[in-house]
Amino acid sequence: MSTTTRIDDLPLREELRGKSPYGAPQLDVPVRLNTNESPYPAPEDLVRRIAERVSEAARGLNRYPDRDAVVLRTRLADYLSRTAGLRLGPNRVWAANGSNEVLQQLLQAFGGPGRTALGFDPSYSMHALISRSTGTGWVSGPRTEEFAIDTHAAVAAIREHRPHVVFVCSPNNPTGTAVSPETVLALYEAAQEAARDRRGALFVVDEAYAEFSHRPSLLPLIEGRPTFVLTRTMSKAFGAAGLRLGYLAADAAVVDAVQLVRLPYHLSAITQATAHAALEFADTLLGYVEELKAERDRIVAELTALGCDVTESDANFVQFGRFADAQAVWRRLLDHGVLVRDNGVPGRLRVTTGTRAENDAFLDAVRAVMKEIAE
Repeated sequence: MSTTTRIDDLPLREELRGKSPYGAPQLDVPVRLNTNESPYPAPEDLVRRIAERVSEAARGLNRYPDRDAVVLRTRLADYLSRTAGLRLGPNRVWAANGSNEVLQQLLQAFGGPGRTALGFDPSYSMHALISRSTGTGWVSGPRTEEFAIDTHAAVAAIREHRPHVVFVCSPNNPTGTAVSPETVLALYEAAQEAARDRRGALFVVDEAYAEFSHRPSLLPLIEGRPTFVLTRTMSKAFGAAGLRLGYLAADAAVVDAVQLVRLPYHLSAITQATAHAALEFADTLLGYVEELKAERDRIVAELTALGCDVTESDANFVQFGRFADAQAVWRRLLDHGVLVRDNGVPGRLRVTTGTRAENDAFLDAVRAVMKEIAE
């Protein structure tokens, strides 16, 4: 007789029991605005360039790819130097399969059993999930009712818990709020002081949505701060969520450290070739970002006019509410053919900025749902 084995029947690590994998519903609906992807497909010129790059790479698939992706890291360093106000060399940049793998490698190198990471919830849930998956303890730091980081409260939490790794997400996901350089520096200094007996603490600023912000990048803050790391992704501003390419900028010693834990030849030749092509079209793709920023600001204004409580956003998404039953509103919007994200923030939902037509459909659905609720 066959029996069904449940995950709880397996010798799973205790800290993983009862947890759920990261993910968002992937439903076939007319308007899908729940995963912060770019709504714009790659332009045809870029598609052709990708095909050329991949064709060249395919001729050498019998060999391993460039193990350290030096040429790609050089291009990424050039992009950051040009757009974020700090001249970098490839020795200060590292790339991996999405920013999630970058975060995982950082926690493998600087976290682990007996060590603690601290972030400020609600924030990007993978910070906590990857921490736990690497055996790193997780501490949730405080936010204000407006989802900002209160500097004094955050510094107090760092002093109390003395974390080995600190995460700050700016602009923050799922709220869209940015963090000021002054607050970031105060938290960095507090983390180093609290860990002065163990060579300091790793301080990670997750800038996945930086290109959508009205504020300058925090990248210049890494200068002279050897444990300050800034992470980015090509999934958002480059419209390349399917590429899976993330990267970090930091002191060269941090790049040396993550290479101790990275898997051999972790970035395929095809991934590297595609990323090269996308970087060649950076200016074109950043033009789409400007369109999305304008649409995001329109969504904020329209939702506010409808009476929604809207969180100020520097990202390509908007958090809105407050609803007595956010899950019920999510389902009603889905009934109208619009999929948004229920991130579990009480009374609130999150919508990704889409095309103008998609945003119009979303706003029409919100109007209809609010009328239904009122009736």
